[in-house]
Amino acid sequence: MRELKIYDFNRCLPRMSWSPQNLYNLYRRSIGDEARKAQWTRTTVSLFSQRWQSKALTRAYHGDFIPEKIFKRWYLPKVLPDVRPRVKRNIDVEQSGLARWAKKDSVAEQEEKIREEEEAKGLAPVGSLMFMEVERRIDVVIFRACLAPSVYEARRMVVHGSVLLNGKKHENPGTRLAPGDLVSVDPAEIRFLQHPQESSSKKASEDGETENTSGDEEQAAPERIANSIRAKPYALVYKSKSDLTPFNLPDYASPFLFVPAYLEPSFKTCSVVYVRHPTARPGYSEIPTPYDADGEIVRFAWEWYAKRRPKIRSKSQRAREPENRQALEES
Repeated sequence: MRELKIYDFNRCLPRMSWSPQNLYNLYRRSIGDEARKAQWTRTTVSLFSQRWQSKALTRAYHGDFIPEKIFKRWYLPKVLPDVRPRVKRNIDVEQSGLARWAKKDSVAEQEEKIREEEEAKGLAPVGSLMFMEVERRIDVVIFRACLAPSVYEARRMVVHGSVLLNGKKHENPGTRLAPGDLVSVDPAEIRFLQHPQESSSKKASEDGETENTSGDEEQAAPERIANSIRAKPYALVYKSKSDLTPFNLPDYASPFLFVPAYLEPSFKTCSVVYVRHPTARPGYSEIPTPYDADGEIVRFAWEWYAKRRPKIRSKSQRAREPENRQALEES
């Protein structure tokens, strides 16, 4: 079960959330006082403790809602993927030599400059790709597409039946998507697309408070728009600003407003397409993480799991595997 104090300032663990408390914890772990505690260059902490603390930091952000046993068994890759370029270096050298022989010095210089930049960047930061399977989850995709202010809110949308997967209602937040899957969210469940009083009353009702509603209450904006479309199918005329869809972005949300390259969202339809699996290239990793994609914290976390991964998967254990749409399509 997920802990209650997820934004505790004493532990200071970043989460997948737009919360101001989480932004403060993220600042402390990035450039604040807590950042120096996780620098293992000069420390008296044992290697075992370094790996354990690194594992705790990465798991707090990447899937703290997933039980540890389930994560190690189904969401942890066996090996890190190889993302090195397939073109051999000697072929590039031959091409630049041919360009100089053909008196195309500008082309040869450009190819040599590109090759030098790739060598300077070094290998791709594949350490963060250990969380590639977590990024395929439908609740994480909704959060990454900026359709929910936190991954916990995205899980609530899925469990309550407010999410469609390829046009059908889907209520399993642990489903791993396949490339090309379309995820749609009900606009009425997105809080920053509602009026402030409506979103606050909805949040109060979910916390257990009772709210009094009357039959003469004014229709919501999406319903008024739908009724106007039925009355005038070829011309939609807005009589006032109240007919427009409200947009109230939460405070301190701007640092989190980015979309990874492997997603293609459509904010007009409140949907997102999972285009492909995340990958990495020299100097860049597509998986968002509050830590260095190939730094000590991520490397030590991988070393921790490399020695403690489950080795046997029986038939009874495979029956409890979370839904993997790509495996179903390939079989």
